[in-house]
Amino acid sequence: MPHPDDPPPDDAARRRRGVDQVPSVLGCVCAAVAVLYAPVLFGLAGIVLGVLGHLRGEPLGRWAALAAGAGMGAGTVLTLVLESVR
Repeated sequence: MPHPDDPPPDDAARRRRGVDQVPSVLGCVCAAVAVLYAPVLFGLAGIVLGVLGHLRGEPLGRWAALAAGAGMGAGTVLTLVLESVR
């Protein structure tokens, strides 16, 4: 129960909450790009962004870091398979 002296909830703060997950969303984008292009570069960038988001308390941060790691692994395997076919 809120204390009577607490200020009312700020509508702007409530709207910002969805936008505040920028590092995590960028981490997810890096995870997708890592599968097809420069897996080590984009995979590591996605992991760093996901961990940063997780440390900031973003719910998507942990999943972005895990997806970036998986994307980096999948991209590396895909690169090795395509290079061996050539």
